[in-house]
Amino acid sequence: MKYLFGFVLLLIVAAGGLMGSVVVLRWTDNMTETVKVVPGERVFTMPAGTLPRMGGELTPPREEREAAAKRPNPVKATAQSAARGKALFAIYCAPCHGPGGKGDGLVAPKFIPPPDLTNVSLQKQRTDGYLQHVIGTGGAVMPAYGEALSPEERWDLVNYVRTLAQK
Repeated sequence: MKYLFGFVLLLIVAAGGLMGSVVVLRWTDNMTETVKVVPGERVFTMPAGTLPRMGGELTPPREEREAAAKRPNPVKATAQSAARGKALFAIYCAPCHGPGGKGDGLVAPKFIPPPDLTNVSLQKQRTDGYLQHVIGTGGAVMPAYGEALSPEERWDLVNYVRTLAQK
């Protein structure tokens, strides 16, 4: 009886050890053989029919800038919208573009000079959809503010930028 108990106990310990080693083996293989995904390295498309976690519209990826440029501005260019845009401009845009939008911000000398947003010909070349998309997805040197600003706030910024050329 004593040997039978020892044998059954040995079988239970062996089965537990085998299951534990299988878990360890699968864990180490999984960690060493899977593809490394670095945040921000690739843009994953969202499944059809889903919305961003903040709700609202989806921002097209940078590669679809031409399609985004054709979108109309859904936010009316009112004084309230421009005022909200001016407050956001002071936070996000003024360090590079300067408080007046002339491209003379405090950090502008450290990088490629940003465009002068008061330039009337530049304003005529760019649509509202293009400007909103650049604010959301960034440009060559410009950072993307798609995570920091909602689509409505980006449209408010566009409405304010349009007032800069009128001054």
